[in-house]
Amino acid sequence: MEDNIEKILWTENEISERVTELGSQITRDFKSETVAAAAAPAIVGVATGAFVFVADLVRKIHLPIPVDFIRVGSYGSGTISNAHPTISSSFQLKLDIRGLHVILVEDIVDTGNTLSCLIDYMKSKGASSVSVCTLLDKPARRKVHFELVGEGKYYCGFECPDYFVVGYGMDFGEIYRNLPYVGVLKPEIYKS
Repeated sequence: MEDNIEKILWTENEISERVTELGSQITRDFKSETVAAAAAPAIVGVATGAFVFVADLVRKIHLPIPVDFIRVGSYGSGTISNAHPTISSSFQLKLDIRGLHVILVEDIVDTGNTLSCLIDYMKSKGASSVSVCTLLDKPARRKVHFELVGEGKYYCGFECPDYFVVGYGMDFGEIYRNLPYVGVLKPEIYKS
């Protein structure tokens, strides 16, 4: 697998340090709320790409937080979003988020289509606020402006150049998720 990586953008150590910083920031932001237990956020990970990030992040948030996952499809087996994300009917929230602060945890935000869809969904389920915590933000690919709900905040690990990246949960054809770093996949791999 490593032979298919053109270059490493963020090492395992760099990711670990940044995840610790994000967890600390979320803890500070939500500890400062006036109603302690009621103010703790619910973490909703976007499967499958964010599962590694969610696992590491929640261990760095020192609050009583419920965790759930939701699955949204927009890539299929390709490298470009189809601009029509759909929430999987067999993989919806089990957690009742009415009145809760929700933090959507994403692996990468690029076009904004998936995130916009998810924010609308959380709002329709009665979340009192919706924040986003993404490992990577790729603003060069943004097509849809998304608006956070209530007092929602935007947490970002790293700003990503416009490369096709894999590792740390992110895949190409369901492979490379287990790489401990984020790397650029060689174009000949995904263009063949």
